[in-house]
Amino acid sequence: MKRLLIVILVAAGLWSAYWFVGASGTRSALTSWFDQRRADGWVADYSDFGVRGFPNRFDATWRDLSVADPATGIALDLPIFQILALSYRPNHVIAVAPHELQIATPEEKFTLTSDQLRASLRLQAGTALVLEQAQMEGTNLQLSGSDTGALDQLNLATQRTGDTTYRYGIEATGLTPPVTMLRDLLGDTALPDRMETAQLDATVTFDKPWDRSALETARPQPQQIDLTNLWAKWGVMEIRATGDLTMDELGFASGTLAVQATNWQDMVAIAQQSGALPENAAKMVMGVLGMAAQSSGNPDKLDAEITLRNGQAMLGFIPLGPVPPLRLR
Repeated sequence: MKRLLIVILVAAGLWSAYWFVGASGTRSALTSWFDQRRADGWVADYSDFGVRGFPNRFDATWRDLSVADPATGIALDLPIFQILALSYRPNHVIAVAPHELQIATPEEKFTLTSDQLRASLRLQAGTALVLEQAQMEGTNLQLSGSDTGALDQLNLATQRTGDTTYRYGIEATGLTPPVTMLRDLLGDTALPDRMETAQLDATVTFDKPWDRSALETARPQPQQIDLTNLWAKWGVMEIRATGDLTMDELGFASGTLAVQATNWQDMVAIAQQSGALPENAAKMVMGVLGMAAQSSGNPDKLDAEITLRNGQAMLGFIPLGPVPPLRLR
């Protein structure tokens, strides 16, 4: 019994020493990161910071946290922010956002509220902190500024499948786009202001892996997108798309998208009324797509291919309009 007690006391002492050394190292590394960001010209301030959670956790908590990147002009203000990790698995962390936070861009300031917003990240061991796997969950998200938007539920998962390749799965339900965006997109067309659901399954190859440099210096830029499935349902409209796209050095995509659409006539009408598709082009699109739909046996369902090239989208020989570059700021 005496030997057992000695073993228990020694083990407890060793574990306590491990925790305090680990907590001290975590505190020092995070403090140094903030010091380096300030030296780089960032705003990186907080009123309080500590690492707690003895004996089984390293829980880093910041209060009144303000972070601003001068290169992008994006700033965050959070009354509280936490990064939680098990002490025996420090490369698997959970980031917890507050129920309300402020987001500023060069154009506008927003307030984001939620019932829950958190992410789980598994990082490769080492100083680069390469992202291996991540999951994010958000519930009852509300974005307000000069305009408002909302999302009932957001689920995102990603997994590294190659040196710079990641597979993404996204599901969003109850999306209410901002009113201005709706007006620009839909014109006066009567559609619900709330999109029922949208899903994405895609594999993306970037020019470098997602690691700590993605936050400190520059974001990885997509070079190749393998779109396995994109599906969205909005009122009477339902659309699916698959395809492979390649991005040039400016972010413009080239490739072909195979699109399946239900009630496609409404989509063409919306594009015309919003000004995205000129009247003459809309008539040509209706004619070409009408013949394609008739040949399929169901005039309300459409299978078509859209080609992207040189910043333009084409349906056969009919131009659909410009496609903006895909660049991550």
